[in-house]
Amino acid sequence: MATYSTTQDNRTKLGLIALQADRTIEDDFRRLMPRDVSLLVSRVPSGVDVTLDSLAQMETALSGAAALFPVGHMFDVVGYGCTSGTAQIGADVIADHVQAGAATRMVSEPVSALIAACDALSVTRLALLSPYVASVSDRLRAVLDAKGIQTPTFASFHEGNEAAVAQIDAGSISAATIDMMADADVQAVFLSCTNLRTLDVIAPLQDHLGIPVLSSNLVLAWHLLRQGGIDVETPRDLL
Repeated sequence: MATYSTTQDNRTKLGLIALQADRTIEDDFRRLMPRDVSLLVSRVPSGVDVTLDSLAQMETALSGAAALFPVGHMFDVVGYGCTSGTAQIGADVIADHVQAGAATRMVSEPVSALIAACDALSVTRLALLSPYVASVSDRLRAVLDAKGIQTPTFASFHEGNEAAVAQIDAGSISAATIDMMADADVQAVFLSCTNLRTLDVIAPLQDHLGIPVLSSNLVLAWHLLRQGGIDVETPRDLL
Protein backbone atom coordinates (compact mmCIF):
# COMPACT_ATOMS: atom_id res chain seq x y z
CA MET A 1 0.00 0.00 0.00
CA ALA A 2 1.32 3.46 -0.88
CA THR A 3 2.12 5.77 1.99
CA TYR A 4 1.60 9.49 2.14
CA SER A 5 2.29 12.52 4.29
CA THR A 6 -0.20 15.22 5.22
CA THR A 7 0.11 18.98 5.01
CA GLN A 8 -1.44 21.81 6.98
CA ASP A 9 -3.29 24.54 5.11
CA ASN A 10 -2.29 27.85 6.71
CA ARG A 11 -4.12 30.08 4.27
CA THR A 12 -6.93 32.41 5.37
CA LYS A 13 -10.07 30.29 5.04
CA LEU A 14 -13.20 32.00 3.78
CA GLY A 15 -16.63 30.60 3.04
CA LEU A 16 -19.40 32.05 0.90
CA ILE A 17 -23.08 31.12 0.98
CA ALA A 18 -24.45 32.30 -2.37
CA LEU A 19 -28.09 32.37 -3.39
CA GLN A 20 -29.30 29.58 -5.65
CA ALA A 21 -30.45 32.28 -8.07
CA ASP A 22 -27.21 34.30 -8.03
CA ARG A 23 -25.22 34.16 -11.29
CA THR A 24 -22.72 36.90 -10.46
CA ILE A 25 -21.10 36.73 -7.03
CA GLU A 26 -18.83 33.74 -7.61
CA ASP A 27 -17.31 35.23 -10.77
CA ASP A 28 -16.82 38.54 -8.96
CA PHE A 29 -15.14 36.86 -6.00
CA ARG A 30 -12.73 35.03 -8.33
CA ARG A 31 -11.65 38.43 -9.61
CA LEU A 32 -11.44 40.11 -6.22
CA MET A 33 -9.88 37.48 -3.96
CA PRO A 34 -6.09 37.06 -3.69
CA ARG A 35 -4.75 33.76 -4.97
CA ASP A 36 -3.41 32.74 -1.57
CA VAL A 37 -6.86 32.75 0.07
CA SER A 38 -8.95 29.60 0.39
CA LEU A 39 -12.58 30.19 -0.66
CA LEU A 40 -15.27 27.51 -0.44
CA VAL A 41 -18.82 28.13 -1.71
CA SER A 42 -22.19 26.72 -0.72
CA ARG A 43 -25.66 27.65 -2.03
CA VAL A 44 -28.90 28.45 -0.24
CA PRO A 45 -32.35 27.99 -1.84
CA SER A 46 -33.78 31.34 -2.95
CA GLY A 47 -36.88 32.55 -4.72
CA VAL A 48 -37.26 33.30 -8.41
CA ASP A 49 -38.64 36.72 -7.46
CA VAL A 50 -37.21 39.13 -4.89
CA THR A 51 -39.92 40.01 -2.38
CA LEU A 52 -39.88 40.58 1.35
CA ASP A 53 -41.55 37.19 1.82
CA SER A 54 -39.12 35.27 -0.41
CA LEU A 55 -36.18 36.93 1.32
CA ALA A 56 -37.51 36.06 4.77
CA GLN A 57 -37.98 32.42 3.75
CA MET A 58 -34.23 32.02 3.29
CA GLU A 59 -33.74 32.20 7.06
CA THR A 60 -34.97 28.63 7.55
CA ALA A 61 -32.45 27.25 5.01
CA LEU A 62 -29.30 29.07 6.12
CA SER A 63 -28.07 26.56 8.69
CA GLY A 64 -28.55 23.73 6.22
CA ALA A 65 -26.63 25.58 3.54
CA ALA A 66 -23.79 26.24 5.99
CA ALA A 67 -23.78 22.57 6.99
CA LEU A 68 -22.96 21.61 3.39
CA PHE A 69 -19.41 22.88 3.77
CA PRO A 70 -16.84 20.10 4.40
CA VAL A 71 -17.23 18.55 7.83
CA GLY A 72 -14.49 19.63 10.21
CA HIS A 73 -13.36 22.58 8.10
CA MET A 74 -12.68 25.61 10.31
CA PHE A 75 -13.34 28.94 8.62
CA ASP A 76 -11.96 32.31 9.57
CA VAL A 77 -15.05 34.00 8.11
CA VAL A 78 -18.18 32.89 6.27
CA GLY A 79 -20.16 35.39 4.21
CA TYR A 80 -23.85 35.29 3.30
CA GLY A 81 -24.19 36.75 -0.17
CA CYS A 82 -27.46 38.67 -0.15
CA THR A 83 -27.89 42.38 0.56
CA SER A 84 -31.67 42.54 0.56
CA GLY A 85 -31.91 39.24 2.44
CA THR A 86 -29.71 40.62 5.20
CA ALA A 87 -31.85 43.74 5.48
CA GLN A 88 -34.96 41.60 5.85
CA ILE A 89 -33.65 38.79 8.09
CA GLY A 90 -31.15 40.77 10.17
CA ALA A 91 -27.37 40.47 10.45
CA ASP A 92 -27.38 38.94 13.94
CA VAL A 93 -29.96 36.31 12.99
CA ILE A 94 -27.95 35.38 9.89
CA ALA A 95 -24.77 35.02 11.96
CA ASP A 96 -26.52 32.71 14.41
CA HIS A 97 -27.86 30.46 11.64
CA VAL A 98 -24.56 30.29 9.77
CA GLN A 99 -22.59 29.46 12.91
CA ALA A 100 -25.15 26.76 13.74
CA GLY A 101 -24.19 24.98 10.51
CA ALA A 102 -20.52 25.79 9.97
CA ALA A 103 -17.45 26.17 12.17
CA THR A 104 -16.43 29.80 11.69
CA ARG A 105 -14.96 32.51 13.89
CA MET A 106 -16.97 35.26 12.21
CA VAL A 107 -19.85 35.86 9.81
CA SER A 108 -20.40 38.75 7.43
CA GLU A 109 -22.91 39.85 4.78
CA PRO A 110 -23.17 42.86 2.45
CA VAL A 111 -25.02 45.14 4.87
CA SER A 112 -22.49 44.86 7.70
CA ALA A 113 -19.74 45.03 5.09
CA LEU A 114 -21.19 48.23 3.64
CA ILE A 115 -21.49 49.80 7.08
CA ALA A 116 -17.85 48.92 7.79
CA ALA A 117 -16.79 50.33 4.41
CA CYS A 118 -18.67 53.57 5.05
CA ASP A 119 -16.94 53.84 8.41
CA ALA A 120 -13.54 53.27 6.79
CA LEU A 121 -14.28 55.96 4.21
CA SER A 122 -16.01 58.38 6.66
CA VAL A 123 -19.24 58.19 4.63
CA THR A 124 -22.61 59.06 6.17
CA ARG A 125 -24.48 60.18 3.03
CA LEU A 126 -24.77 57.56 0.33
CA ALA A 127 -26.33 57.45 -3.13
CA LEU A 128 -28.04 54.09 -3.61
CA LEU A 129 -28.77 52.39 -6.92
CA SER A 130 -31.04 49.40 -6.43
CA PRO A 131 -32.44 46.77 -8.77
CA TYR A 132 -35.24 45.95 -6.31
CA VAL A 133 -38.95 46.59 -6.11
CA ALA A 134 -39.96 49.46 -3.82
CA SER A 135 -40.71 47.45 -0.66
CA VAL A 136 -37.33 45.70 -0.76
CA SER A 137 -35.43 48.94 -1.43
CA ASP A 138 -37.29 50.72 1.35
CA ARG A 139 -36.34 48.03 3.85
CA LEU A 140 -32.63 48.31 2.98
CA ARG A 141 -32.70 52.10 3.23
CA ALA A 142 -34.38 51.91 6.64
CA VAL A 143 -31.73 49.51 7.95
CA LEU A 144 -28.92 51.78 6.72
CA ASP A 145 -30.60 54.86 8.18
CA ALA A 146 -30.82 53.14 11.58
CA LYS A 147 -27.03 52.72 11.40
CA GLY A 148 -26.46 56.41 10.65
CA ILE A 149 -26.10 56.11 6.88
CA GLN A 150 -28.55 58.29 4.99
CA THR A 151 -29.53 57.56 1.38
CA PRO A 152 -30.94 60.88 0.18
CA THR A 153 -30.09 60.07 -3.44
CA PHE A 154 -31.81 56.95 -4.72
CA ALA A 155 -32.79 55.22 -7.96
CA SER A 156 -34.01 51.75 -8.85
CA PHE A 157 -34.62 49.49 -11.83
CA HIS A 158 -37.70 48.11 -9.97
CA GLU A 159 -36.91 44.60 -11.16
CA GLY A 160 -38.43 41.79 -9.14
CA ASN A 161 -36.99 38.82 -11.03
CA GLU A 162 -33.54 37.55 -9.95
CA ALA A 163 -32.55 36.22 -13.36
CA ALA A 164 -33.38 39.55 -14.97
CA VAL A 165 -31.22 41.42 -12.46
CA ALA A 166 -28.16 39.48 -13.59
CA GLN A 167 -28.86 40.50 -17.19
CA ILE A 168 -28.86 44.27 -16.58
CA ASP A 169 -25.91 45.45 -18.65
CA ALA A 170 -23.02 47.71 -17.72
CA GLY A 171 -24.26 50.58 -19.86
CA SER A 172 -27.61 50.62 -18.09
CA ILE A 173 -25.96 50.57 -14.66
CA SER A 174 -23.59 53.40 -15.58
CA ALA A 175 -26.31 55.54 -17.16
CA ALA A 176 -28.67 55.07 -14.21
CA THR A 177 -25.90 55.97 -11.75
CA ILE A 178 -24.89 59.11 -13.62
CA ASP A 179 -28.52 60.22 -13.98
CA MET A 180 -29.11 59.60 -10.28
CA MET A 181 -26.08 61.67 -9.35
CA ALA A 182 -27.18 64.88 -11.04
CA ASP A 183 -26.98 67.56 -8.30
CA ALA A 184 -26.51 64.89 -5.62
CA ASP A 185 -24.99 65.84 -2.27
CA VAL A 186 -23.43 62.55 -1.14
CA GLN A 187 -20.01 61.18 -0.27
CA ALA A 188 -20.16 57.81 -2.08
CA VAL A 189 -22.30 55.61 -4.30
CA PHE A 190 -23.53 52.10 -3.52
CA LEU A 191 -24.61 49.70 -6.27
CA SER A 192 -26.74 47.21 -4.39
CA CYS A 193 -27.32 43.47 -5.01
CA THR A 194 -24.83 40.61 -5.30
CA ASN A 195 -26.48 39.52 -8.56
CA LEU A 196 -25.94 42.89 -10.26
CA ARG A 197 -22.90 42.87 -12.58
CA THR A 198 -21.06 45.93 -11.31
CA LEU A 199 -17.29 45.28 -11.26
CA ASP A 200 -16.59 46.61 -14.74
CA VAL A 201 -18.36 49.92 -14.10
CA ILE A 202 -16.96 50.81 -10.68
CA ALA A 203 -13.59 52.29 -11.75
CA PRO A 204 -15.01 54.32 -14.68
CA LEU A 205 -17.79 55.68 -12.47
CA GLN A 206 -15.29 56.65 -9.77
CA ASP A 207 -13.23 58.52 -12.36
CA HIS A 208 -16.35 60.26 -13.70
CA LEU A 209 -17.93 61.14 -10.34
CA GLY A 210 -14.82 61.77 -8.26
CA ILE A 211 -16.14 59.88 -5.21
CA PRO A 212 -15.95 56.23 -4.06
CA VAL A 213 -18.26 53.77 -5.81
CA LEU A 214 -19.03 50.61 -3.87
CA SER A 215 -21.00 47.47 -4.68
CA SER A 216 -22.39 44.55 -2.68
CA ASN A 217 -19.78 42.09 -3.90
CA LEU A 218 -16.91 44.54 -3.55
CA VAL A 219 -17.67 45.44 0.06
CA LEU A 220 -18.41 41.83 1.04
CA ALA A 221 -15.15 40.52 -0.42
CA TRP A 222 -13.25 43.34 1.31
CA HIS A 223 -14.95 42.72 4.66
CA LEU A 224 -14.30 38.97 4.56
CA LEU A 225 -10.62 39.61 3.90
CA ARG A 226 -10.39 42.22 6.66
CA GLN A 227 -12.12 39.97 9.18
CA GLY A 228 -9.84 37.15 8.08
CA GLY A 229 -6.79 39.18 9.04
CA ILE A 230 -5.72 40.41 5.59
CA ASP A 231 -4.81 44.10 5.58
CA VAL A 232 -6.86 45.74 2.82
CA GLU A 233 -7.48 49.34 3.88
CA THR A 234 -10.53 50.15 1.75
CA PRO A 235 -12.68 48.22 -0.76
CA ARG A 236 -11.16 50.21 -3.63
CA ASP A 237 -7.81 48.55 -2.93
CA LEU A 238 -9.22 45.28 -4.34
CA LEU A 239 -9.87 46.74 -7.78
